[in-house]
Amino acid sequence: MPEADHWGLPGGKVDFGETLRAAVVREIAEELGVEIALDGLLCLVDQIDVAAGTHWVSPVYRAHIVRGEPINREPAALAEVGWFALDALPQPLTLSTRTALARGDER
Repeated sequence: MPEADHWGLPGGKVDFGETLRAAVVREIAEELGVEIALDGLLCLVDQIDVAAGTHWVSPVYRAHIVRGEPINREPAALAEVGWFALDALPQPLTLSTRTALARGDER
């Protein structure tokens, strides 16, 4: 995993037969234990790993918490979970997170 030691937005993969929006809601519940509502698509991020010969497209959504408090429900996959002020973000950040922040500034 090229960005394994980076801070980033939560996410995951779409299960067979699942809609993208349902996958986002499910992944956040699995990773953080909260129920969210999606407010819209912020951007799409092309993640190209030339060395591995892979090209992923990562959708980034705006969302808000409907129920629950975020906790790390996947400590084997996530080293840490945290909320940070935009002017105090930990480094390094994943490509999709950097792109989402830049796109958020454009709005």
